[in-house]
Amino acid sequence: MAGIALFLRLGMWQLDRAGQKRALEAQFRAGTQSTVALHADAIDALPRYQHVRATGRYDVEHQILLDNMPSAQGRPGYRVLTPLDIDGAWLLVDRGWVPAGPTRADLPDVTTGLDAGPRTVKGRLDELPRPGLRLGENVDVPQGEWPRVQNFPTMAEVERALGRPVLPRILLLDPTEPDGYERVWEARLRVGPERHIGYAVQWFAFAALAVIVFVVVNLRRDEKRIGTKDDDLDP
Repeated sequence: MAGIALFLRLGMWQLDRAGQKRALEAQFRAGTQSTVALHADAIDALPRYQHVRATGRYDVEHQILLDNMPSAQGRPGYRVLTPLDIDGAWLLVDRGWVPAGPTRADLPDVTTGLDAGPRTVKGRLDELPRPGLRLGENVDVPQGEWPRVQNFPTMAEVERALGRPVLPRILLLDPTEPDGYERVWEARLRVGPERHIGYAVQWFAFAALAVIVFVVVNLRRDEKRIGTKDDDLDP
């Protein structure tokens, strides 16, 4: 019986996870229904994927390349994070995906043609990409080498590389905005709701199978017990 209860609990947990993922997808779709002006002191109050506009200046000389970021088609490359100075607060703007060079030493040029003057950018608020499994911290590249390549960094590691505090969210630059690269934004789900539902069905099937086994075993036990009693009654 304990196994049946466990299977049912795991099935319900997977259904709950599917509901959470669907809510995240709905939140992503709802993010563009309104655009709000971004103020650094109010960024924590805004929901994930909220569409915002921010005015500031790019720090062209200190950009970060997020490593191990495949394109929508699976090609190896980087995502480009460019700090935007918003009245003294630094917002990381994800300007999109660029392909990797023929060797690790051949980094993409992400500065040519990028204007450091004042600008207004639009996009969605999001979090830094996170790995499924994180093995230790990034090893800092020697100071002075930019752009800086980092593999799934934390905000603390980004701040250490830049030498300044940054806002706790990043901005996914709209595909229609200039000075960006390949941008195909979607709700970032390692496991979609459909797969969670599939897992739930499996756990419920295990529970049903366990019930059948439990019933069959107990019926056979009762049959044997009845048979033994009948044998005892025979003259």
